[in-house]
Amino acid sequence: MSRIAIIGAGSWGTGLAIVLGRSGRHQVRMWAFEKEVAEVIRSQRVNQIFLPGFPLPEAVSVTTRIEEALHEAAFVLTAVPSQHCRSVYEQMPGSLSPKMLFVSATKGLENGTSARMTEVGFHAIESAPGGFQPRIGALSGPSFAREAARGDPTAVTIASSDAELGATVQREFSDPNFRVYTNDDVVGVELGGALKNIIAIAAGVCVGVGLGNNTIAALMTRGLAEITRLAVACGGHRETLAGLAGMGDLVLTCTGGLSRNRTLGVELGKGRKLAEVLADMHGMVAEGVLTTNAARELARRKKVEMPITEQMHCILNEAKPPQEAIRELMTRPGKTE
Repeated sequence: MSRIAIIGAGSWGTGLAIVLGRSGRHQVRMWAFEKEVAEVIRSQRVNQIFLPGFPLPEAVSVTTRIEEALHEAAFVLTAVPSQHCRSVYEQMPGSLSPKMLFVSATKGLENGTSARMTEVGFHAIESAPGGFQPRIGALSGPSFAREAARGDPTAVTIASSDAELGATVQREFSDPNFRVYTNDDVVGVELGGALKNIIAIAAGVCVGVGLGNNTIAALMTRGLAEITRLAVACGGHRETLAGLAGMGDLVLTCTGGLSRNRTLGVELGKGRKLAEVLADMHGMVAEGVLTTNAARELARRKKVEMPITEQMHCILNEAKPPQEAIRELMTRPGKTE
């Protein structure tokens, strides 16, 4: 029986704990930052705060002590918001071993550095006192936590330059309702998973202002084009963005009612202020808000044109009216597709 540490007890961390614990093949220990989350899980065996309605399997336990979660773990799976990833990794070193396999399930970019989450984890672990070069991969794809926890057939990909890590995660994490593919394009997989959240906010904005399917289809198609441009400029593979972590995740997040990023965009499109919408999310995170800033900086450094991302940055940070942003996108000089 493998021991798996899940660092983060939000909706996705909890969903993954249910997926990995339900087969009885793993002992799963989930670390919760918030004491009240851990207490609710212990007393009710349900994460009523972030994923209500889904009992945790007996194989899943919860702790607020990160060293307890990590003790003798074979896999360390991180599922915390991107802005907290580095600080969480920096709490780990005394409890880590080079034998551990690390899996990042966070879809975002670090503000200030525009680093991908596997880069953040690798640097934090390697540079710590007594550190080492961790074996690490990224888990991504179209996967709402609620549906994965319910047992709906779900397909994701594990991306790593370490083929053995990919094969091991594929074997250990897969079950009849959770299919894991392997991929060696970490850059493409991580950027696809992060950048689609920007386009999802934009899709929600279009819905919020009352636009229809023509607009959403155009937005998603051109959004995928600019995601692909940036991924390729950073060393990713174009074909990766046509797969689960690219088009698959983009379609889900732009059209699914469970998407927090899309929902946030809908409210912005209705004229609500960003701070007000975020306050109403009660601790839930829409990664696309911060990712927009990081992606814009990365695109400018790489000299990649990302017009949708630029307009979303203006809506999110400068309170630009959505109708004005849409008009500017539609009146740009003509291009060849």
